[in-house]
Amino acid sequence: MKRHLLLGPMIVAGFVLGATLASVGTSQAQVSVNIGVNLPAPPQLVPIPQSPIAYAPNVDANYFFYAGQYYLFANGVWYVSPGYNGPWVALLPEYIPQPLLAVPVQYYHRPPPAWRAWRREAAPRWEPAWGRRWEGQHEDGQAFPRDGRHEEHHEDRR
Repeated sequence: MKRHLLLGPMIVAGFVLGATLASVGTSQAQVSVNIGVNLPAPPQLVPIPQSPIAYAPNVDANYFFYAGQYYLFANGVWYVSPGYNGPWVALLPEYIPQPLLAVPVQYYHRPPPAWRAWRREAAPRWEPAWGRRWEGQHEDGQAFPRDGRHEEHHEDRR
């Protein structure tokens, strides 16, 4: 009987200790960035014509929504989050979905100064800024990367 009374609190203490250690390990493994966008509620999203992307015209940032994730473009870096208000994680260029890179300049609330001379109805010119990590061509000759599918296209040269 004493053995059962002593074993109960030890099991509970073990679960509490395990849960505490698991939460500490999880919080240290998650790396997020505060990029200065703090929204009180989910923003209104408006679809971009002929695109699977939506943007937030009332947010003072380059804020987009695609395939269940939120994306921000700030200071030359793309960020992604599962929630409308973060936590934000920086993306390497090769992991940015192609449809985001095809969004015309006019849908960027805060386009970089270098984009001012570019056509507003065309996608930004990504290749000069990102180098060889971008592959493929947009309809108007602008480069973009593949979105993680790594499909190989081979021509039959007979």
